[in-house]
Amino acid sequence: MLRRFLSCLVLPFMLAAPAVAPAQQRAAATDWTSTVTIGSNGAFILGNPKAPNRLVEYLSYTCSHCAHFQAEGAPQLKAQWIRRGLLSLEFRNYVRDPFDLAAAMLARCGGAARFAGNHETLFAGFEDWMKRAQAYADAQKDAAPTEDRVEQITDIADKTGLIARLAPRGLAPAAQRQCLADKQALSQVLGLTASAWDSKEFSGTPFFILNGRPLADVHDWAGLRPLLPALPRSGN
Repeated sequence: MLRRFLSCLVLPFMLAAPAVAPAQQRAAATDWTSTVTIGSNGAFILGNPKAPNRLVEYLSYTCSHCAHFQAEGAPQLKAQWIRRGLLSLEFRNYVRDPFDLAAAMLARCGGAARFAGNHETLFAGFEDWMKRAQAYADAQKDAAPTEDRVEQITDIADKTGLIARLAPRGLAPAAQRQCLADKQALSQVLGLTASAWDSKEFSGTPFFILNGRPLADVHDWAGLRPLLPALPRSGN
């Protein structure tokens, strides 16, 4: 049942070198990797809110390609572009299944101050969590489905180890269960999911939009890297 969710929807797969503006050079003096804000759509944004470049990533927490990008590309984005204030990264959920929804709700637990750490923690345990999710799905295949979504995702979060995984981050299990039942957060997550189809080019996760331009055929770091703005020639 779950296996059909574990592969992302991916269709078959210019290096610009603009001069670095003085404003970009001044921004490099600030480390923006600890700055997280929340957009009007409810999405979390990592980095300088006034960065000259804006990258949007549609992601799913049950997507192996998203996990791979988080491991390979995200650290370089943070260290090189986001840290300098050259680029901000907006995370938009594209929920594909109840397991993904449970993780998306928990990633938001604690607000902007905790989001980045929650997000990284969830993806860091991807392989182990997917094994637990598969075991959960196998155990539930003959069970009567519940119509209570909060009950469903709370049971998933508990029995697949998500709650235990985030507890060391200072999120008590009771607090996490409250986050899973947060109707406003649920509305925002589902709204972000629906917004994916505003772009006719959307072809599965991860899906990127750079400075308002959908990158239809880019689903990994190798494809994204050449399209990013040039880095300063200095070591700043």
